[in-house]
Amino acid sequence: MAFIDTIYARAKADKKTIVLPESMDKRTFAAAEKILKEGIANLIIIGTPEEIAENSKGYDITGATIVDPFNDPNKQKYIDKFVELRAKKGVTPEMAKEQMEKDYMYYACLMCKCGDADGAVSGACHSTGNTIRPALQLLKTKPGISSVSGFFLMEVPNCELGENGLFVFADCAVNPDLDSEKLAEVAALSADSFKSFVGAEPKVAMLSFSSYGSAKHERVTMVADAVKIANEKYPDIAVDGELQLDAALVPEVAALKAPNSKVAGKANTLVFPSLEAGNIGYKLVQRLAKAGAYGPVLQGLSMPVNDLSRGCFAEDIVGVVAMTAVQAQDAAK
Repeated sequence: MAFIDTIYARAKADKKTIVLPESMDKRTFAAAEKILKEGIANLIIIGTPEEIAENSKGYDITGATIVDPFNDPNKQKYIDKFVELRAKKGVTPEMAKEQMEKDYMYYACLMCKCGDADGAVSGACHSTGNTIRPALQLLKTKPGISSVSGFFLMEVPNCELGENGLFVFADCAVNPDLDSEKLAEVAALSADSFKSFVGAEPKVAMLSFSSYGSAKHERVTMVADAVKIANEKYPDIAVDGELQLDAALVPEVAALKAPNSKVAGKANTLVFPSLEAGNIGYKLVQRLAKAGAYGPVLQGLSMPVNDLSRGCFAEDIVGVVAMTAVQAQDAAK
């Protein structure tokens, strides 16, 4: 069974309510039809009657809850919550109302905050910033977490490395400015994500162009320091580095470059030293190895909100909604 099929099955077993705010995009409705037909999640779609009628033509979205942000009976509740959360920033009821009507992602996050939804998915026709900004302002990060990061669950065909070809790659989507503290935090969040989605013990490799001090550079030092921080703050997680990619994955290379490592040669969770490396790395594996790349999935938020690529297909939206639902299940435990 393919990885995504196991996620669909988990989502169906305990259906959660996910908000889709991009009613201006036909892919939302193509995805919604499949999600509803297969029972993957309950859906709320935010949009005016005109937007819904125009963009849902040809799709059966029977069963979805449609929320008109201009005439929703719950709207005042969300305005009040918005003002409560952003009062220190000077947000007034009028400003909240305007923002919610202009940007449906704010409406979606407020529905989550008020307990009317379990998560949200956006980004098919909006930037990552436009997806994450409302979530950070209204939902915020988990206690003790300083920033949000993004991972891809990679499924590499005919591969014995990792967890039989399954890997988490991070951060591939969010943080252009990583330091040792943030890298350590990404390692801990990615380990939790791997365990949640794959169900196996994470083995986290902090990647670099050096293994165990084989090269000297401030970039190497940053990763080595991140490993120390991670081992001190998260002693229950198997984290090691700095490691070159081959040392992280290949047992024969690990025996030469990092003997006695608890991670080298068997890593399944790869933390890249920069956003550039992570983004390039996952796309290389996706294209050259014809791997499945599920994500980007956001980690670190207090409630599950996930981003889509603007080049995504409807099937990609279905997958991200299912993963969001699984995150919501974990959050409810």
